[in-house]
Amino acid sequence: MALASLGRDPPPFFRQGPSALSRLVVFSALALLLMVADARFQMVQPLRASIATALYPLQWLVLQPLLLSQQANDRMDGMFSNEATLRQLRQQLTEQRQRAQQNEELVLENQRLRGILNLQERQWPGTLAAQVVYDAADPYTRKVVLDKGQSQGVQLASPVIDEFGVIGQVTRVFPMSSEVTLITDRDHAIPVVNVRTGARGVAYGETTRNADALELRFMAANADVTVGDMLTTSGVDGVYPAGLPVARIDKVERRTEAVFARIECVPIAMVAGTRHVLVLLPTAQAAVARPPPEPEHKAVRSGGRR
Repeated sequence: MALASLGRDPPPFFRQGPSALSRLVVFSALALLLMVADARFQMVQPLRASIATALYPLQWLVLQPLLLSQQANDRMDGMFSNEATLRQLRQQLTEQRQRAQQNEELVLENQRLRGILNLQERQWPGTLAAQVVYDAADPYTRKVVLDKGQSQGVQLASPVIDEFGVIGQVTRVFPMSSEVTLITDRDHAIPVVNVRTGARGVAYGETTRNADALELRFMAANADVTVGDMLTTSGVDGVYPAGLPVARIDKVERRTEAVFARIECVPIAMVAGTRHVLVLLPTAQAAVARPPPEPEHKAVRSGGRR
């Protein structure tokens, strides 16, 4: 009885419906109809717009990583480009600074040359402009080498000055160069006079405490010497003309148990850094080389004959 009550139809799970071929034909016809309708009457455009509007947030969310990566790449490219431009600008700035420094050096060199030339015009006969080539190889001496020698008229014991004052004396002469012993050399001595008091003395090169200094020796402990006094050449040695600036007193030490005072001086000239100098004839040779003045009675006679 129970079996007779059950239906003979297959359960819904096993129902087949239309065949696959019939469904393919129907959906193909429907797709073709929609394509023709969309191409002719734009019937699917509102539906397409609605779907695009609905899918826009999803598209925006999906495109964000790509956009962020593109922005990061653009920023990196911009940073690299800015760094390259910055390096180029820094290089140009460095070159401009070098050019400006060279211009400053040229201006300073021209000023020194003008000073030397002016000094040459108003001072002693027999002068010769020269340039410092290099320092001497001996580290225990203070000597420089000039580019002018015996062929250009440089003589032994000639004074050498710059636009500020005395820098040394020619101690060796070669055919095309000459060696100058600076006034700060320990073996160099120069007679000087104190401009303020008129007291004479001898300044020696001082290398024990300062490599570029002088010491005014054999001055009494109670001598009238103060810091700031100017020392010039006295002209009594027959080498240096009188009145050339030599040094300025920098320190005076007086000890009760010492007979002489310890007086340290700094040179006026650019002893350690000068490049252009002026070589003079020694005072005795300059006096011999200077032509004697013509007597007045000869001039009168010649005028009378005329």
